[in-house]
Amino acid sequence: MCGRQFFIPLRHSLQTHKMLTTMLEYFNEVPYSVTVCDKDGKILEMNDMAVNVLSHGQQIIGHNLLDCHPEPARTKLAEMLQNHNVNAYTIEKNGKKKLIYQSPWFQNGEFAGYIELSMEIPIEMPHYVRMPKN
Repeated sequence: MCGRQFFIPLRHSLQTHKMLTTMLEYFNEVPYSVTVCDKDGKILEMNDMAVNVLSHGQQIIGHNLLDCHPEPARTKLAEMLQNHNVNAYTIEKNGKKKLIYQSPWFQNGEFAGYIELSMEIPIEMPHYVRMPKN
């Protein structure tokens, strides 16, 4: 994966490492950011886009997300790590709109951390309501 290596704490199994390595290979060249953290908030891996979006991206692998965010985001992240809930929202910066989707991931039914997707979306986009077929 472009010469980068995962930071996998010793408490994570080889199986977790292999699963993350395989999974992130699929996301390495997609046009959106993917960041994976463990259940304590330590950043395990970032795809190329995530690294490139942050000038210090590669350097924060192995660091805790809580240390990388100011308030009120830090408190929100701490709550998410406790409650394991999905967090989704949009932001706009420099005329570009992004969807941020933070979802818990699980291994063997147990909370293992979060995966964050950050993707640019059109400022205006259609929304469709699909009715169930009877």
